[in-house]
Amino acid sequence: MTASRVPPGLDGSGLRYDDARIGDAFASTMTITETHLVLGAGLIGDFNPHHTNETYASGSRYGTRILHGMMTSAIMGAPLGMAFHGTAIGFLEHHVRFVAPVRAGDTLTTTWTIAGKLDKPKHGGGIVVLHGECRNQAGAIVATAEAKMLAGNVHVPAAAS
Repeated sequence: MTASRVPPGLDGSGLRYDDARIGDAFASTMTITETHLVLGAGLIGDFNPHHTNETYASGSRYGTRILHGMMTSAIMGAPLGMAFHGTAIGFLEHHVRFVAPVRAGDTLTTTWTIAGKLDKPKHGGGIVVLHGECRNQAGAIVATAEAKMLAGNVHVPAAAS
């Protein structure tokens, strides 16, 4: 991936469509906490006992409460927003397959690989096709994903304050 002179997430730091190279990859790591489980239930309104009731969950096949799939999906999608910070025109697709449970205390690493590009000259860039894998601290895949980001070749200027 073309190295940026600007730290990721700052104005002017996003990957431009023309700079995206098939086979390039980027990753992000974070540790899941109790807060993720609690906020996940509140944010999505899913209070299934697999996520919110330790007594119930301890007797389930998972042995403890697990993170909502939607939260795992969001955690996987976040690095895409950061990678295309200021160049994203639209996050077009995000398909996730959940393979294993995620628990509080797990450290997840999501790696996205650029798998293809579709030129869209009318948009001043094109669609970047990506494949993602999310692994826990033991190296086990917990989710896989496919995504499409419509990215431009110029940075969108920051809004004036």
